[in-house]
Amino acid sequence: MTAAEENTTVTRDEQDGTPAEPDATKRARLIGGPGILLVWLYGVMVVGAVSRSAVQISTQFDKAPLAYSLSAVAGLVYGFITYSLVRGGETARRAALVCCAAELAGVLVVGTWTLAEPSAFPDATVWSDYGMGYLFIPVLLPLSAMYWLRKARTNAG
Repeated sequence: MTAAEENTTVTRDEQDGTPAEPDATKRARLIGGPGILLVWLYGVMVVGAVSRSAVQISTQFDKAPLAYSLSAVAGLVYGFITYSLVRGGETARRAALVCCAAELAGVLVVGTWTLAEPSAFPDATVWSDYGMGYLFIPVLLPLSAMYWLRKARTNAG
């Protein structure tokens, strides 16, 4: 292989042979400054939501299956956002932004639903009453994260 051919060769991921992300080592950081606090808060929410739903689903699922399933979904969403923030890069930033918007929509829908029709939820979810059981963090966190992620795009661009 000549030097010219070597410079035009696409870098491949060593594990699966797919093209590597360009400048993967220079991925835009999303966890600098206040982003570190977001990662920490989302990590706490992952542990809280997943632990709560795991116990409730395994011990009393028949009591409130919808509420416990929604708590499990919230935990998965929190986990994906946490992963995206830590991973960094433009693709992860966009994915986290979409997930935060979906999270906010879920909090608003479930929060309103629990207030309008309390009998639909015999037990609380993470997003019940807009996250009142979690000090309203479920409604404030996606707003803060969306602001941070939009600012991260502005700073990178």
